[in-house]
Amino acid sequence: MIERFNPPAVHEPAGYSHVTISSAGRLAHLAGQCPLDRSGTVVGEPGDFAAQTDQVIANCLTVLEAAGATPADVVRSIVYVVSPDSQVLATVWRRLEASPLGPAFTSASTLLGVASLGYEGQLVEIDLTAALEDGVR
Repeated sequence: MIERFNPPAVHEPAGYSHVTISSAGRLAHLAGQCPLDRSGTVVGEPGDFAAQTDQVIANCLTVLEAAGATPADVVRSIVYVVSPDSQVLATVWRRLEASPLGPAFTSASTLLGVASLGYEGQLVEIDLTAALEDGVR
């Protein structure tokens, strides 16, 4: 249902695929998941990328499951991190790859350093698209 590959004429990516093709008839477009707990509060101390990344992972897993999908069903991800520092971005990326959400990042993925996100103190957000089998959910 999902084919991932890297054309030999472009650089070898760091864990993701340059091309993801889905033959699924249905796609779940999930809202950007923020580091908010159930009460709507941004988690972690100011500047705590690890706590915020972990909350975003938990929220992504919850919404994927609600849609009838798993991380392996993700065909596109965009990760936003409030930092101009490529080391910070790489640290967040490694934490994502090592998490239960990790299979989501083997598909076509983009990692962006941005100036700000929607909530005061928010440092991380993830936007996912997942392929669903017909008849699921």
